[in-house]
Amino acid sequence: MSLLQVQSAIGLLLLATLAWALGGFRRGVPMRVVVSGLALQLALAALLLNVPWARWIFARIGDGVNALATATKAGTSLVFGYLGGGPLPFPEPYPGASFILFFQALPLVLVVGALSSVLYHWGVLPAIVKGMAKVLRRLFGLGGAAGFGVAANVFVGMVEAPLMIRAWLAKLTRSEMFVVMTAGLATISGNTLVVYALIISPVVPDAAGQLLTASLVSAPAAILAALLMMPPAKGEIATEGGEGIPERLYDSSMDALVRGTQDGLNLLLGIMASLIVFVAIVALINLALEPLTGLTLQGVMGWVLWPVAWAMGVPMAEAATVGASLGVKMVVNEFVSYLALAQSGGAGLSDRSRLILTYALCGFSNLGSVGIMVGGMTAMCPERRADIVKLGLPSLISATIACCMTGAVVGVLTAP
Repeated sequence: MSLLQVQSAIGLLLLATLAWALGGFRRGVPMRVVVSGLALQLALAALLLNVPWARWIFARIGDGVNALATATKAGTSLVFGYLGGGPLPFPEPYPGASFILFFQALPLVLVVGALSSVLYHWGVLPAIVKGMAKVLRRLFGLGGAAGFGVAANVFVGMVEAPLMIRAWLAKLTRSEMFVVMTAGLATISGNTLVVYALIISPVVPDAAGQLLTASLVSAPAAILAALLMMPPAKGEIATEGGEGIPERLYDSSMDALVRGTQDGLNLLLGIMASLIVFVAIVALINLALEPLTGLTLQGVMGWVLWPVAWAMGVPMAEAATVGASLGVKMVVNEFVSYLALAQSGGAGLSDRSRLILTYALCGFSNLGSVGIMVGGMTAMCPERRADIVKLGLPSLISATIACCMTGAVVGVLTAP
């Protein structure tokens, strides 16, 4: 093992310690959870990076999500034309230039909302939740509803996943809610994975496989970071998911489909409004900050994240570049960071540092996404509005740590 790989291993432990410190060194996190979280990250990464059949299985799951996105695109293309992903009447200047978030990605919320309502009515989601409870309770002491939300986040967005467990959201403990929110920001959805893979494929070999692996590894990282920052309160019982499930939410499959679509529409409008406001606030801060100091909010975050870049195993000479890219991702979004990485031909980074950065950027952990998630989840579960809003920014921090832990994991397994 090289010195840089040892640096990544030490950094992985330091990042876990940072999450614990930010939570106030709270007691109540069993050592079993810490060991399970770290071991599962390393095992998943080693399996998916080195065992072809394992990556093939998860790639097929990803194909299913892509099929869902393709089906949604058929609807958006019919309604919105080329704005919704239909054939362009002009040449695209660069890959991803024609992508419009509201018309192409967000309508997936409508389809997922409708399908999740139907699957709930048919009893499919309750059965899966009960199954997830057994696995994740054994590893992390996590309940089935929260576990299913985490697992779903690997393939769908930070709003679509909670939508799938909407019936249990109000019953989640505060710690479980934090876990679900952290997982939503620490992973990416299948449809955005395709876009990002297309963008970075010239500078990152097997981009789609790498991003899928990163999203999978970030799931246990998110659970670990969230539980270290906010462990279950003493005497708090995990939400199993099988208990207290409403016996009947819909009268028929058609009723579930129609009402699920209507709920998705309300959610879509809330997401749009929250995203516009959060991005506008960041822009206002930069307009006030830059003339006075010459700095932007993302630039400041880049310097703050410089030590984190080093902790992932990036050489000292490249840590500032990686930290700046992480800062742009956190304040603006990962799309801009990936686009800059591709347009700069790899940002002058070594192959290993570029791979670490690719994994660390693979998550929705940015201010705009916090707005989307908070807006969406409060619309789904208004009775937990206070908790969801209060946990928004802490979940951004824990998700950023989780993504960086994923970068450190690939650093441990990749020789210079």
